[in-house]
Amino acid sequence: MLSKKTVEKITTQKTLISDLSDDELLDFCIIANQMYRKGEPIVSDEDYDFVYIAELSKRLPDHPFLQKLESENEGFSEEKLKLPERMLSTNKAYSWEEIQKWLERISKSSEEINLLLKDVQLKGTAKLDGFAGYDDGTKLYTRGDGNKGSDISRVFKRGLGVFNDSQRGQGAGEIVVKRSYFESHLSNHFEYPRNFQASLIKEKELNHFALDAITNKAALFVPFSQLPKWLGDIDTFTNNFENIVNELEAGVDFDIDGAVFEVINPELKTHMGSNRKFHRWQIAYKENKEKAQVKVLSVTAQVGRTGKITPVAELEPTLLSGATIYRATGHHYGLVKEQGLGSGSVVELTRSGLVIPKINKVLKPAEVDIPAQCPSCNAKLSWDSDFLMCLNHDSCPDQIIGKMVYFYKILANNDGFGQATIQKLYDQGIRQVSDIYTLKATDLISMGFGEKTSQNLTEQLIRSRQESIEDWRFLAAFGVNRLGMGNCENLLKNYSISQVFNLSVEDISNIDGFAELTAELIFKGLLSVKPQYDALVLGGFELEKTFLSINAIQSDGPFRNKKIVFTGAMSRPRAELEKQTKALGIVVSKSVSSKTDFLITGESVGQSKLKSANANGVSILTEEEFLKILNTK
Repeated sequence: MLSKKTVEKITTQKTLISDLSDDELLDFCIIANQMYRKGEPIVSDEDYDFVYIAELSKRLPDHPFLQKLESENEGFSEEKLKLPERMLSTNKAYSWEEIQKWLERISKSSEEINLLLKDVQLKGTAKLDGFAGYDDGTKLYTRGDGNKGSDISRVFKRGLGVFNDSQRGQGAGEIVVKRSYFESHLSNHFEYPRNFQASLIKEKELNHFALDAITNKAALFVPFSQLPKWLGDIDTFTNNFENIVNELEAGVDFDIDGAVFEVINPELKTHMGSNRKFHRWQIAYKENKEKAQVKVLSVTAQVGRTGKITPVAELEPTLLSGATIYRATGHHYGLVKEQGLGSGSVVELTRSGLVIPKINKVLKPAEVDIPAQCPSCNAKLSWDSDFLMCLNHDSCPDQIIGKMVYFYKILANNDGFGQATIQKLYDQGIRQVSDIYTLKATDLISMGFGEKTSQNLTEQLIRSRQESIEDWRFLAAFGVNRLGMGNCENLLKNYSISQVFNLSVEDISNIDGFAELTAELIFKGLLSVKPQYDALVLGGFELEKTFLSINAIQSDGPFRNKKIVFTGAMSRPRAELEKQTKALGIVVSKSVSSKTDFLITGESVGQSKLKSANANGVSILTEEEFLKILNTK
């Protein structure tokens, strides 16, 4: 087994994972797990899952340790009692692909028992990161080995409450401490919440931190049945997975470790059963934050559309989350200087959520190289706080190209105008997006594009102007500083797009969510892009107007106090549309009756509501007609 000194070197990353033998790595994982179960973690959950266990799974995929149920019995009574019901670990998924495989198993199992897939119901809750236990109303047991655990009923005798002031005897749950309380009262004294939670459970006398947390009802036993939950069918789950996870994780004031989903149909749960380690009808989703320790070969500078110079680390090819990674952003040159990111550095690399690789920190620094001139236009670079900037905004090739690429990226209705196409147009003298929309197929052919490609590009330009596009998306495409899509939508909830270019700094700063500095930057940015906006609008774009907020519209709007029902697939999430509609003083119902004033239809409308509307004399409008009336006062 590893020495205490060796363990410390690994946890402080003075010894890198690449320096460990297979046996040393295994020993460290065993020690880390034991310390976690004792309530004395030596590494974060994230590092344990995505660094050490991930590496062990690569090296020794069949090792018994990886299949062993993670016991909660360390540090408690030697006497073991049989649990009222089995408490197993939860199988984990780190990607949507793994969730899909779980759904496929559910589909196969439901077919085997002649249960229609549409009738399968799922439940989701936040995955708490505490001490698992089972409360039968008389005793509180640790999870132990899943069959037997220790009696820790003493925690209730010490005054520990049950979440929501509910009664005991609600079965499985976890002992946790409120996240907000830990951050405000305990974070200076305990490295992790689990360090503190252990003090609530162990046989020794409670310290004043534990007593205060219990008194303030910040330390609690949370039965899983008391957690906020999501309920729905597989189709809803599939179509809204990311939103469901985010809402569950944001819905509790406790340390969480992802979200847990399970089948709730009793006959299907029984059929799917369990293995020695986990229930097959249940799965925990944890955002994939796989990490690796990687050597930097060199650092190059890239120029963004705003003039910010971004350091890009060229890496030794590294397999991470199923992809070979060659490059990763170093964020900004302030970090390059501070952390020593340069040729020969060793960095900690993540690929959170299976997307863009990210350098978390520099584990081994090296000599850095800070550029003095812009790599695109050779202009002298300037520091703006931690950021190295090229201020040659009007003439820097990479900035000009970046702005045009960004426009089409945000517009998201034109696939042909990516980096390569824009670069070629720039080489032919094109400097603004409005110039692109004046091009004909013959112009593109003369620039070196093929005949078929030229025709396709021309057709895409026509279509991008004819297809309906949200006004907030169109405004965001101009890349004004501090005017991302969210801020654009907020702005256009208060003023129409034709009004925003005439707003003062004060007008903008009076909108909720816009500070004065932000307002000043937006004001200057809007002035700079107005000529482009005018040129593009003159060329014709079909803009879909944003709902104005109730404070920005006439109080006697055309649908105020009217009862409406939505049916069919809408252009935006139904919940969002209903929320905005209610804010305008409109009553939204779920079913059509004689009291309904309007039925608003989207795509794939069912016939029952249409028949009911006709039978009751209800006016029928398409979503497009409804929105047009709303925004035309």
